[in-house]
Amino acid sequence: MSKYNFYYDESEHSRKINYKTVSASNYYDNFVTMIVGWSAEKDDILQRHASFETKYADRKDRNGEIKSTMLHQKQFKYGFASLNKQNAQFVNDFLSIFDEDNHICFSVSSKIEYLVLQVFQEYRNSFLVNADLMKYSITKALVIYRPQEIVKCLYGSPEDFLEELKKFFQDRIEYNKSNLELKQAETMAFQQILLVLDEISNAPKLDWDYHMSFDGFNKYLQEKDIQNYSLIIDKEGESEEESKTLKSAREIGLDNSDEADSTEHPGLRIADMIAGIISKLLKGLCDSLRYQSLDEGINKKILDVGWFCLSEAQLELYKKLYRLICEWQPAWYKSYSGIYSDDLIVFNALLNFMNHFESVEQIRTDIDMQSEYFNAFACEQLARYFDQRR
Repeated sequence: MSKYNFYYDESEHSRKINYKTVSASNYYDNFVTMIVGWSAEKDDILQRHASFETKYADRKDRNGEIKSTMLHQKQFKYGFASLNKQNAQFVNDFLSIFDEDNHICFSVSSKIEYLVLQVFQEYRNSFLVNADLMKYSITKALVIYRPQEIVKCLYGSPEDFLEELKKFFQDRIEYNKSNLELKQAETMAFQQILLVLDEISNAPKLDWDYHMSFDGFNKYLQEKDIQNYSLIIDKEGESEEESKTLKSAREIGLDNSDEADSTEHPGLRIADMIAGIISKLLKGLCDSLRYQSLDEGINKKILDVGWFCLSEAQLELYKKLYRLICEWQPAWYKSYSGIYSDDLIVFNALLNFMNHFESVEQIRTDIDMQSEYFNAFACEQLARYFDQRR
């Protein structure tokens, strides 16, 4: 039985969930984890990665590592379309180290959802109440609109959180009257939420739970029938203490887990880079589609045309990422998310949408409509996901 070596890293993780963190301009709601691995008998990826790091030795940090932090978020404003030529080549060379024998398993989980689940932890699905749909609607509203009064309550005065939440949904219902045709479904969801909120008195807790990331990976191992494995987690915190991350992995049942320094394991640096690239694309999508004000929320929000002003090299990046995430080593638990998984679904929709183009010329012939076409495609994918959940 072949042994498989896996490596874990994460991106957009807030070690402390507080108001300063959430109100920061660079805050992103989703916590992204990445696990990469391969059979010990097929570790060619390590040689390809070594050549990659040699080629880009000038990009190493003070620890002698090439990490995803050297790619800045502003370079992903329009996804791969806003990468300059040098960084597009860098990402291309990195994605080229992967082949169909490599495994990846990643999770995208909302920090706001975790807090919402604490408030509504007593509520389960029933014939009268679809609790999952309610939790989803609340999380999506807070992520999309990000109302500052509610965010402040979560971290400053949790006891006022529910009252502010009620006020927010009441205000949104009034705003939506300006465009009832577009916002009818949202208004109905918010009215149902208000009925439930009147019965709740819990204040949310503010501790992050690491178990979900490893729950998905544990299911992935079972799905792929991988029993002989090791999992190396990028070490955080004090060297003498086991991290919460490692403890969570073992509590899930991943007994063959340990921690190590990324300077000693190139697999950890590979996990870091792919996690960083995915999280920056996710954040770019979220920033482009998020309402900047409550007034703006009554209108349809679609991607800027800049997302589709691609060169052939930039289009090829989407195709390479599509193969890695959507085509090679297919599995149900290859990606994992919570109740609110819109960002992950839209991200997958973007990869599928870009992959269907044979060339940028095909995009340019109707470029002014590509944003509308993608919006319709992404909505279709979201609707399909909701049907599956039901």
